[in-house]
Amino acid sequence: MKTRTRFICASLLLILSAAGSAALPLAVDGEAVPSLAPLVERAAPAVVNIRVNQTITGNSPFGDDAFRRFFGFPDGPGGSREVASAGSGVIIDAERGYILTNHHVVENADEIQISLISGEIHDAEVIGSDAATDIALLKVDADDLVEMPIGDSEVVRVGDFVLAIGNPFGLGHTVTSGIVSALGRTGISRNGYEDFIQTDASINPGNSGGALVNMRGELVGINSAIISRSGGNVGIGFAVPTEIASSIMRQILDFGEVRRGLLGVTIQPIDAEVAAALNATVDRGALITEIVPGSAAEESGLQVDDIIVGVNNEVITNASELRNTIGLMGSGEDVRIEYIRDGDTRSTIAKLGQQQIVRSTGTEIHPGLAGAQFASATTTSSGGVEVTDVESGSPAAQRGLRAGDVITAVNRRAVRNLQQLTEIASANRILFLLVQRGNRAIMLQIR
Repeated sequence: MKTRTRFICASLLLILSAAGSAALPLAVDGEAVPSLAPLVERAAPAVVNIRVNQTITGNSPFGDDAFRRFFGFPDGPGGSREVASAGSGVIIDAERGYILTNHHVVENADEIQISLISGEIHDAEVIGSDAATDIALLKVDADDLVEMPIGDSEVVRVGDFVLAIGNPFGLGHTVTSGIVSALGRTGISRNGYEDFIQTDASINPGNSGGALVNMRGELVGINSAIISRSGGNVGIGFAVPTEIASSIMRQILDFGEVRRGLLGVTIQPIDAEVAAALNATVDRGALITEIVPGSAAEESGLQVDDIIVGVNNEVITNASELRNTIGLMGSGEDVRIEYIRDGDTRSTIAKLGQQQIVRSTGTEIHPGLAGAQFASATTTSSGGVEVTDVESGSPAAQRGLRAGDVITAVNRRAVRNLQQLTEIASANRILFLLVQRGNRAIMLQIR
């Protein structure tokens, strides 16, 4: 038994030493005990706790003021109340005071404060934010900050040891450990641009925006979401890879906003059944069903019926992968598109355009949609109207609409943009919305 214990300790020490991140620990009863403490001591000061204050407005379902106050609803029509929430962030540039976190942590914030591991508190401001990838960049004016080096998430492998550092349940700096359980997870976020790292390191509410750290003390992901019926950790957590977070950060710093790339095609997935019907030579990829005139796709020579199978030497297996890959690139980038035409594999260079986003409020569309905000964007998918925000207690919220929903049809008529949605809604008192929510479709009745 003693020999076995020594073997396990020696194996763990070998792993930690190979990572170059942890010194040999103290000995207990003459035997070395493995410890991640040196790694944590170096990485933890770069993780901050975030406190957000915001004003919630909306109407109570109760008409009496006493009932409104009892249940915590704003006083009177259009009233408001102050609420606070907590999250985490990672300092990635100590000199300029830049902090990466999640978009949903700081969304609609009136006031943001960060606290360091030392207990110091500083005001922070949002430099830019992107709901589609759930990444936001903050700035704080403070001295003696400690930054975390950004690692390459592209070299992360399933089975790698990782740490999650954050502020779970508002408890303050907390460290948990685990491994990378899976890579390239999709279908988790309602916004669609995703390529999550899955980990079993405990991630709980309040960890959002915190660091996923490799054994070299490098940031490889921004902790973003969990899957749990109870809201607590069940060993399935997700982090946005640094490849995505860094790309969004660069666009925010370069342009002051995210300029998402546009290829200008409508696509559908290819499977064995579709391939057989088309007599295609491949049963994977993205089939082009429409090309926008004057778009990057048209100028590069792509045609309807082409099957896109690769972008910049990365394999594209379905329509969702193409949408994610192009959508995470910046406008103006040159990309190499590999495609199948008449059974032959070809390639072309496309200079991506920029997605043009149109926004509108629910009150401008239909009374039953009041309290919601909408955006339509020309993407590589078949379009639709995205619900970007829903005010708590509003008519839209009471009818079941959620931020992140994508409306694809109204009263059995397909909608690809806000103009089509507005035209149909203005002519009908009752609306039946076909909504894409994650991986499932639902129908909502709006009056």
